[in-house]
Amino acid sequence: MLATQEPSNVTGHITSIGSVSIDATTLIRQEWEDGDRRLEAERGDRRRYERLLEQVEIVSDELRKRVGQTYTLAELANAYRDAERWAREAVEERAPSPGWPRDLALVLAASFYAYQRGALDYQV
Repeated sequence: MLATQEPSNVTGHITSIGSVSIDATTLIRQEWEDGDRRLEAERGDRRRYERLLEQVEIVSDELRKRVGQTYTLAELANAYRDAERWAREAVEERAPSPGWPRDLALVLAASFYAYQRGALDYQV
């Protein structure tokens, strides 16, 4: 579902925060959780896992610069929509490794998964 499509809630009203609907934010958060699971599944390959963690840290540093330290989940979800462009530039500049572009989606999702914990409205 695109963030511009806003599904109706059970009362028939559109429920949105900013420009990303609550349902879209939930789907995005599930994508982040999946990325974190995929990252943790790489623990068995120590070298690859460390390389991925380095890239996650680079993306997290960029995220701090772009979103700041005070944000909501909806604001974070909005940042995620444009993240591939700036994350690609940051990883390419600071920690490229063989095949890194194919891991970018995993790195992005894992970074946002960890960063969401700082959101003002974060709940487990």
